[in-house]
Amino acid sequence: MSFKIDGGLFKYDFVDHHAVLCVPVDASAGEVRKRYLKIARRLHPDSAAVIKSHEKEIATELLSKLVNPAYEKLSLERNRAEYTLILSQIGKRLAQEPVEVVLTTEAAKQLAIAPNMELLYQQELAKIAEIQFVDLQQTPLFIAQISELNLVYLMRRAGRLMTTPQSIKASGTSSTLPPPPPPPPTPKTDAVVEQYLRRAQTLIENEQFAQAIVEIQDALKLAPKNSHCHSWMAMIYLRQNQLKMAKIYFENALKLDPNDKLALEWKPKLDKVLENQSGTHQGRKPANNGDTQPDKSRNGGLFGGLFGGKKK
Repeated sequence: MSFKIDGGLFKYDFVDHHAVLCVPVDASAGEVRKRYLKIARRLHPDSAAVIKSHEKEIATELLSKLVNPAYEKLSLERNRAEYTLILSQIGKRLAQEPVEVVLTTEAAKQLAIAPNMELLYQQELAKIAEIQFVDLQQTPLFIAQISELNLVYLMRRAGRLMTTPQSIKASGTSSTLPPPPPPPPTPKTDAVVEQYLRRAQTLIENEQFAQAIVEIQDALKLAPKNSHCHSWMAMIYLRQNQLKMAKIYFENALKLDPNDKLALEWKPKLDKVLENQSGTHQGRKPANNGDTQPDKSRNGGLFGGLFGGKKK
C-alpha cells in the first residue's frame, strides 16, 4: 500500500516528517517523542482503537512507512538539525524565487496573512493533531494539510510578506486586489451550523471528543466568526483537561461576542484554575477554596450539571 501525499512541501519532492507527526517545524526532541508515542499507541495492531481488519492493515502501513521513518529522522539531534536546516533553506528559496505557490486549505490561507503567525500556527496544528489518526483513510489528507501550514510558516519566517490568502507570489505582491470579506451567514447557514453544534454537544456528552471536534470544525468552515462554535470547542478541550487550548478558544469566543454566555460562565473558572496551577508550579500553595482544580466528573465539580440541562 502506498500513500500519495501531494500537498505542501510534498509537492516539491520533499518528505515532510514534521507533518507526518504533526509537530511544529521547530519541535524539540522531547516534543517529537511525546507525539510519536501517542501515535504509535493509536496505530499499534493490538490497539483497541483499531478494530476492523482493513484498519489494521492501514495502521500498520502508516506506522511502518510514514510514522517510524519520521521519528527516526527527527528523534536524533544530529539528524533533526540537518533536516531543519534543509527546511529553512526550502522556505528561503520559495520566498525568493519567482514562482507562485497556490494554497488549497483555508487554514493555510489564513496563516498567510495572520498578524500573529506563531499563535495561529500552533492552534491549527493542535486542532489537526486531535483528529489526524481518527479516520485512517483520511490521514494522508491531514498530513498534506499540515505540510501546507508548514510551507506557509517557513516562507513567512524567511521574511515573505504575504498580502493575499489566495496565493503566495515570490515577488511579495499580488496582481489582484484582496478578496472581499465573506457575506454574513444566511439563515440556512445558521441552521446547518446549529445542527453541527447539536451533534457536537451530544458527542461531548458521550465523551467522543475527537468526533465532536470534527463537527465543530465543519461548523467553523461555514461560520468562522460564530462565537458559539469557539466556546464549544473550548468546552471540548476543557473536558480533556487541555486548559490552555480551552482558554484560547474562550478568548476567541469573547472577541467575537463579548456576551457569549458559555464563555462568560466558564472562562473565569478556567482562569482561576490556571492561576492556581501557575502558583503551584512556582512553589506557592493554592488557596483551598473548593474550586482550584478541574473536576472532570459529569456529576459535580467544574463540569457538574453543564450537560444535564437544556442545550444552548
